[in-house]
Amino acid sequence: MEKLKVGAGDTALRRRRRIASYNARRPSHDFATNTGTPTMRITRRLEFDAGHRIPNHQSQCRHLHGHRYSLEITLGGGVIDSAGRPDDGMVMDFSEVKAIARQHVVDLWDHAFLVWRGDGSVVDFLATLPGHKTVVLDAVPTAENLARIAFSILDPLYRDSYGNHLHLERIRLYETPNCWADAVREDLT
Repeated sequence: MEKLKVGAGDTALRRRRRIASYNARRPSHDFATNTGTPTMRITRRLEFDAGHRIPNHQSQCRHLHGHRYSLEITLGGGVIDSAGRPDDGMVMDFSEVKAIARQHVVDLWDHAFLVWRGDGSVVDFLATLPGHKTVVLDAVPTAENLARIAFSILDPLYRDSYGNHLHLERIRLYETPNCWADAVREDLT
């Protein structure tokens, strides 16, 4: 397969022409550069600590406990081809992926107790603790529901913000290193 060679001395115009010429000759299964179809996936992982309980569980999970959660955000989109821009060659800057996820999910859930609205005794108890960080959810805080909730929060924030058909593809939430849930676009829509 032919490889694209772009030298450091190429001007932006010459570079664009070489890339366009290369893209016209390459096989259709190869990665494209910003063609409007998702051609690359990137994933950013963040971690947070939170407490929860599964009130109707038949084992240990019915008790108040916590986890070191890991949240993986997978985005799809075209690779940005814009010489001179700081995000040239990227789907999205990983630091921006992190900043959005932290602001809208991770910082809100970190060191909080995630409780289902229907778990009345725990909701009432947590309300008696002044300044306690509690997140009341409309679903039991299982890994599956938390992944789905995180997907619904983040999905509109990662939509085509960069002109490269950017979109959220998957949220993977690890409850433990060996147990996780995936919320995947094609399964949720």
